[in-house]
Amino acid sequence: MEVIEAIFTRRSIRRYKDKPVADEQIKTILEAAMMAPSAGNAQPWQFIICRNKESLSRIKDINPYAAMAEQSSLGILVCGDLSLEKFAGFWVQDCSAAVQNILLAAHGLGLGSVWTGIHPIKEREDGFKKLFRLPQQVIPLAYVVIGHPDQDLKSPGRFKPERVHYDKW
Repeated sequence: MEVIEAIFTRRSIRRYKDKPVADEQIKTILEAAMMAPSAGNAQPWQFIICRNKESLSRIKDINPYAAMAEQSSLGILVCGDLSLEKFAGFWVQDCSAAVQNILLAAHGLGLGSVWTGIHPIKEREDGFKKLFRLPQQVIPLAYVVIGHPDQDLKSPGRFKPERVHYDKW
């Protein structure tokens, strides 16, 4: 799949088949995540792979917008590790770039995924920290639900020329 095609056809998938994701696919997705740009090349991310059914079923209690996690094969918790930062505060951008790479890599492998937000909602952060026993310096940014899609979504174009400004507002 060409990169432009992947960007234009990727959609947020919220229904999944009961089929595991291969370990090699997970590794490829994580390799793609770690190729994301980061401020000062700090790469301040940490990833937790969640395949445990009990944990997957508890996600919805922490983030109601991630209820589909219970039906998925796995999820990836993307966290910023403040001890790895070179420039304070840029972990959010760095980890967001990693999340986008996860979404595109999953799509390129024929999988479905959806980005569910955690940071900056303190209750969600605290819930994920407790569930996954995160150290204090590690902040959960997003939980990406991944699996074999059980829906086929098409994306209408989203280009809005009125939101493009050249040289000045």
